[in-house]
Formats: sequence, structure tokens, C-alpha cells
Amino acid sequence: MNQGIEVIVYPVSNLAQAKTLYRTLLGVEPYADQAYYVGFRVGNHEIGLDPHGHSKGMTGPVVYVPVADIQSSLKQLLGAGAQPLQAVQDVGGGKLIASVKDADGNNIGLIQNP
Repeated sequence: MNQGIEVIVYPVSNLAQAKTLYRTLLGVEPYADQAYYVGFRVGNHEIGLDPHGHSKGMTGPVVYVPVADIQSSLKQLLGAGAQPLQAVQDVGGGKLIASVKDADGNNIGLIQNP
């Protein structure tokens, strides 16, 4: 597994309000501004807002860790006791994401860049 954190996604119920707050907090305009996702780049990191996050089981922010092989990494985490949350999904441009939860219900995201 790779080290580091690449993306943090927050579930939000009011996307417009959250976008204003995070724009003010981060001091940058969003690079992605869609009804289904708003993303801000801050250095080498991405802060995302997901208006559908709560309905997908997100109970708080999800940290996405970059991996070289998402299928292998997912299999390893499930073997180590993680429970599946979101199967591998292409979110555009060949970028793949998946998520699991640990024994305490904390969400963990995986991201594989093309």
C-alpha cells in the first residue's frame, strides 16, 4: 500500500453553503464545481464536498489514500478485517475509488490514479 493522503471528502447537506464556507476557509476557488461534487486543490491535496455522501453511508470526512492497485489493496484490507462500503468505481478520467470501514465504523477511502 502507498503512504500519504491525497483526497479528503466531506459529506454535506447544503452544497452551496458548504462551498462558500470551504472557499473562505481554503482561500481558493473550486477546480470542480458540479451538482454532484465540488473539489478544491490545496497544494498536493484535494478537499471535496459530496452532497450525496450521507446517503452513501459517510458519517464524516473520508480520507482517500493513493494506491497503485486498487483491487489488490481492497482485497488486502478486506482480508485484514475491513468491511466493504463502496465497490471500485471509475469517477472519471480513469480515476478509481473504493471505500471500506474499519471495526469502529470509520470510513477509509482508496484512490487509484490513471
